[in-house]
Amino acid sequence: MELLADVPRHPRSVDHLDRFHGLPVLTFPQASLPRPLPDDPASVAWRVGVGLREDDERTDVYWDRFVANVPLEEVRALVLGAPWFGSDGMGEYLIEALVELRDRLPRLEALFLGDVHFEESELSWMEQCDVAPVLEAYPGLRELGVRGSKGLGFPVIRHEGLRTLRFETGGLPASVTRNVAASELPNLEYLELWLGDEWYGCDTTLEDLQPFLTGERLPSLLHLGLQNSQFQDEIAAAVAQAPVVARLESLRLSMGVLGDEGAEALLGGQPLTHLRFLDLHHHYLSDAMMLRLWDALEPAGVRVDLTGNGDEDDEDEDDDTRYVAVSE
Repeated sequence: MELLADVPRHPRSVDHLDRFHGLPVLTFPQASLPRPLPDDPASVAWRVGVGLREDDERTDVYWDRFVANVPLEEVRALVLGAPWFGSDGMGEYLIEALVELRDRLPRLEALFLGDVHFEESELSWMEQCDVAPVLEAYPGLRELGVRGSKGLGFPVIRHEGLRTLRFETGGLPASVTRNVAASELPNLEYLELWLGDEWYGCDTTLEDLQPFLTGERLPSLLHLGLQNSQFQDEIAAAVAQAPVVARLESLRLSMGVLGDEGAEALLGGQPLTHLRFLDLHHHYLSDAMMLRLWDALEPAGVRVDLTGNGDEDDEDEDDDTRYVAVSE
């Protein structure tokens, strides 16, 4: 499975997924807009999400029709979307529905909760829920993605199946970060955390991230993302000395307020030339520092993403205010 290509990057907003778990995303059609379904249900990631039009079906009717018309025993990936995770406890409704269907979804490998477009709901408005029941119901789940953090719960758990875990939030609660760090995920290869802004619920601290930096509880980790942070320079300085980095294939410190201080720490720390990919997009680096990073890493074969210099978006050149890419 390609772990780099499927991860969306939206410096200013979030959008619907077009690929998930290495598969193209196909939205199950509304009854008013029927179209042929694929012959092989395992060839796509099924997006189940009604829109915002007045003539869209009721959630329960649409869901029941999906369950009745798609051979669930062949489904490998599900993407659950708008507007169900924006209000009214629909996240919990669908978690309960998935738990009830566990015997009919024996091949389910990947689940994304909250595929909501930014025009449908701001990230900070999205209601999530405790994901413990679905993790317990699907021990073979290999990938879990979650968008939004209001009401989000993640248990301290042992899960042998998970290879990829991703939280897309404008404010990641410390309780979630700590419980992920305390969990036993022996086969987890890819971890991505969008930390966000304190005004939108981020109370995760650098200390909370230390277990990920040692790598002791994540023996299989190869791809780490600690992103979208107000303290991105401090994270970069900690990463520069982190034991886990020596075995990583990719590192994402993007979407936050990374400046020259953090980049200087990266360049002065342990070697990064073994990486396949270093993602620093949406940053506040000087031109001179960007050149230093490229000169130090790209000749060794490291692909470095330095797109989206945040300073270029500031209308007032004297304004040193820096913003994470995704918050509200």
